[in-house]
Amino acid sequence: MGKSLFIDIKGDELSTHVFEVRGNKYDLKESGKFPLSGKYDFALDVIPEGIENAYLSLPLGCLNFRIIDLPFSDKDRIREILPFELDGMILGGSESVIFDDIVLGTSDGKNQVLAVYLEKHLMKEILEKLKLYNVDPVCVTSIELKNLLRDFNLAKLLAPVMLKDEDRIALALEEMKTPTINLRRNEFSYTRNIERINKSLRITAVLLILVALVVSSDILFKVISTRTEIAHLKKEMRRTYQDIFPGEKNIMNELYQLKSHMKELTNKADAFLGVSPLALLSKLSAVDMHGAVINEITVDKNHISLRGEAQSLSDIQKLQDRLKQVFDGVNISDSKASAQGRMMFTITARDKSA
Repeated sequence: MGKSLFIDIKGDELSTHVFEVRGNKYDLKESGKFPLSGKYDFALDVIPEGIENAYLSLPLGCLNFRIIDLPFSDKDRIREILPFELDGMILGGSESVIFDDIVLGTSDGKNQVLAVYLEKHLMKEILEKLKLYNVDPVCVTSIELKNLLRDFNLAKLLAPVMLKDEDRIALALEEMKTPTINLRRNEFSYTRNIERINKSLRITAVLLILVALVVSSDILFKVISTRTEIAHLKKEMRRTYQDIFPGEKNIMNELYQLKSHMKELTNKADAFLGVSPLALLSKLSAVDMHGAVINEITVDKNHISLRGEAQSLSDIQKLQDRLKQVFDGVNISDSKASAQGRMMFTITARDKSA
């Protein structure tokens, strides 16, 4: 719910009407009348608070009119052409007036256009006077013109009909809903809404900047904290690595080098995991070595290698047969005679328990 102010200038009098607006319903709350002294010189009472929109109606006597025949009725095209049409009709040219147009009808294939205009200096004078009372009309129209257009003829422009107060109020209501004309154009355009929008946009922009700064500060803080934490972790990794491998000097990438060491240790663990040298020696001691001597034993998880010497190849073969009773996959992988005439051999095998 808001309030609208309608200012109606007529002859030597100015009327004000305050309407309470609820949706599309306008309720008249108060009216006032004020005398005009001089040319549109007036003094208003204090304007009620809460006025959202103001409208101004000018009398036919301060407006000027021209009727022009045009081959089209499009509003935009009419407003493009009118300045050129009015230049030859108005003293001072179209630049000295502010105008609007009304399409009256069509005759002989042409559109009859009523050009309504007001001298710019007079518009400026009236608007500046209203501004003293903090009134900035969103629309400058004429209820007398609206009444005339109901049954338009040129004679009525020269001798307008006097309207009763109740008729003027009814016409004012119609004008607030659907203005006949609006002379607030070009340099006199209503800008308060634009200013409000711009102000809102400026406030929004400032708020967005503040939000961006807060978010950026938070992100920056987190980045700095993360970098500090990473640097601390790297330092701890270097210290821990040096404690584990004190003899290593060329440390380039602790994680990569630690993985390399882990792989090496894993491979060694796989090689020796499950190997029991004492059990192996116990098994070998139970084998009859008659004629053969074992000089070297190599063992890992899945492989046993025995190197030694014997009197003859047959002794080596007999040792192979005896080893088969204890081990799997027993093979003579190498045999050759030494300088002393003995036979050197290498036997490979697998532990049955592996």
